[in-house]
Amino acid sequence: MLAVDIQILLVIILGTSDCQIIPRIEECGLSCSQGFHCKSKPSKNIRGLEICSLSVNTQQSQCVNVRFSRKTSNKLGGRKVHVQFNCFEVNVAQHIYVTMKTIPNYCEVKLSQQYYVEDCRNNDVGKHIPVCFAGKLDYNVDRERKTISVNVSDFLQDRDYYVRLCHKRFTCEDVGSFALIKGKESLKSTSLPYSQLLPCLCIEGWSAIPDARRTQLCPFKNDTKALWDNIVYNPATQTLAWEPACPVHVTVNLCRLTKSNDQCVDLQNSSTTAPEKQVKYSRVDTHPRLCMKFTTKQGSWVKCPFARGNFPAWKMRIAARAQQVQVSFMSQTKAKFSVLVCNKAQLSSCDSVGIRHAVSAGDSHPTSVNISGEICGSEVCIQGWRTDVDYSVPLQICDIQCTLSSQSQEDDENSVRIMSLTAIILILVTVMALLGHKILTVFRRKKYEGRSPAQIIRQRNILPVQCVDKAVPLAP
Repeated sequence: MLAVDIQILLVIILGTSDCQIIPRIEECGLSCSQGFHCKSKPSKNIRGLEICSLSVNTQQSQCVNVRFSRKTSNKLGGRKVHVQFNCFEVNVAQHIYVTMKTIPNYCEVKLSQQYYVEDCRNNDVGKHIPVCFAGKLDYNVDRERKTISVNVSDFLQDRDYYVRLCHKRFTCEDVGSFALIKGKESLKSTSLPYSQLLPCLCIEGWSAIPDARRTQLCPFKNDTKALWDNIVYNPATQTLAWEPACPVHVTVNLCRLTKSNDQCVDLQNSSTTAPEKQVKYSRVDTHPRLCMKFTTKQGSWVKCPFARGNFPAWKMRIAARAQQVQVSFMSQTKAKFSVLVCNKAQLSSCDSVGIRHAVSAGDSHPTSVNISGEICGSEVCIQGWRTDVDYSVPLQICDIQCTLSSQSQEDDENSVRIMSLTAIILILVTVMALLGHKILTVFRRKKYEGRSPAQIIRQRNILPVQCVDKAVPLAP
């Protein structure tokens, strides 16, 4: 506790107050209730003063009575009295409300005064009041063991010291148990386990004395990456939810991940800003390309909870045929779809240019719909999406080749290319065969050069015998 001099000067004339009921208000010293007439005359009725202090922070009060002896009252009758009291004990940084009144209360007269006690930032208070010795914290993180080593210095000698981890919200909520560093121990350090390094994870320390000042260190304010992992999907209600583990100012969107995986296009009417409360999206499509995007001052992060394929998904394919395009849908569960032709003006939008077609699919059996007309071009797309949910990923197949009017011409060109390639292959095979025959003839000529005709005939007569001898065994 801190002893603070609180001086209140009460100047009052000791006397009695005989009050009589009258239908009007008259002054009685300082004030008097309506309907009372007060006359001031010397008396021994006032026996002392009551002085009270109330802490506005804690609503705790303490009172002191100052008594006058009869002998003193007789001597001071009709005179002004100067009272000074300076013995209230308060804590640092408190707002004190002090009151003083007579005993008995003189016509309900009460004097009051407010006082603001300096906090530990005051130079004198910070150096001389023990509760201000909060200590200095240093830390080291071991990410493999998931522990934080804390070293403490500059705190009260021979005093125990508490250290803990907490999540800072309106207050700092406990995370795990306290660690006690004994004041008599030479090593002023401890190790605290953690589960996640969150932006609101703080290290807090204080001396083991009543009302000790606490010091906090929150070194992970910019480590927001772990916040975006807390995404939960409920298949029964088709609800996708995210709840921040720490208070954070973030904008949340549902988005569609592009084929190149370099952009995530926001879905309409899905943006919400929620620094502390849970974000929920009802009736959500479980397509692998449906994602959640989180945007803060530090940047944006995209999380795709269905990307691993653990939930039912659907596919859309097209096949170009004569004067029409066949669009097929395949879904693992029963679902309803819409499909249309559109012009892709921007990455996030596709303007409809045709009639919307409705399709139902399910049980992994493909369902098709035919769209007639000239459908081709670099900016023309076939777009399909689910209509039985509130949030669906619109899939787009774009850059459709112009195959309707030039189908026969392309087929003729392809046939000519195939026939030409076949002719080239046959010519190459014939040339290789002739070349091989020529090489074999030259080799045989060189083999028989320098031999007599008799040797050649003899060798020719022996060869058939050897072949027969190997093929047919001789009889005994």
